[in-house]
Amino acid sequence: MGAAAMALPMLAWAQAATPDTEPYEPVRWQLNLTPGVTSTSQIAYDAHMFVLWICVVIGVLVFGAMAVAIFKFRKSKGVVPAKFTHNTTAEVIWTTIPVILLVVMAWPATTGLIKQYDTRNSAMTVKVTGYQWLWKYEYLGEGVDISSRLDRGSEAMRQSGQVPTPAQLPRYLRDVDNPLVLPVDTKIRFVITADDVIHSWWVPALGWKQDAIPGIVNEAWTDIKEPGIYRGQCAELCGKDHGFMPIVVKAVPKAEFARWLAERKAAAAPSVAAVPAATAGAVVAAAP
Repeated sequence: MGAAAMALPMLAWAQAATPDTEPYEPVRWQLNLTPGVTSTSQIAYDAHMFVLWICVVIGVLVFGAMAVAIFKFRKSKGVVPAKFTHNTTAEVIWTTIPVILLVVMAWPATTGLIKQYDTRNSAMTVKVTGYQWLWKYEYLGEGVDISSRLDRGSEAMRQSGQVPTPAQLPRYLRDVDNPLVLPVDTKIRFVITADDVIHSWWVPALGWKQDAIPGIVNEAWTDIKEPGIYRGQCAELCGKDHGFMPIVVKAVPKAEFARWLAERKAAAAPSVAAVPAATAGAVVAAAP
């Protein structure tokens, strides 16, 4: 299916970035889906291209047959239409072929869907919680969590009614104060829920969207192949500020992620110097 995806250049994903865009961001006159930067997004893209080519072949055959019938067997040429009302052979053919096509399409679709929900053998787990109107990310087992909301500049601008400049417009309402930092080439499991109403966590470049529902924990996974900034948004109407709940994922090399995580752990750890001397002395005295 990968070969089929490369065989349609006129609909190919335009990856080239301009000064106002980032790689894997939508571009003007784009006609196709994005292949994304993960295994799951590539599965979806290949399935789309596979089905597209089947539809192209069906369209050519059907409209080609219609064109031949209209122009070659038209009444002005003296053609007399047949009087039959039933043809068993034709009915068997137009029933059997669609069934075969559905089976051919169902097999890769089913295997791909199973892979998209297989969170086993993940190297790390991130808990995503949706709130009105921000996201909270917890690196489970690491003691690190961050809150991510619309950046203060965009928030102040929208509240004041100020019109963004052309330079500000591409990132207006799309930046956050704390992006979700993830390592590349790592299988990452997500557990996704919400605290108040239904939200939906969606980053198109990752290739999937998952609802965040209060009282329910949904699962997903990703393995980002390329470092970069990938943007998304809440995709479920969740209240008056639904449109101001962006998502920013910052994918970095593993070594850089390890340094970032160590810094966050150090910042989150309680300071020994902050413990009062009397309390520290009592702890020492109580020790066996």
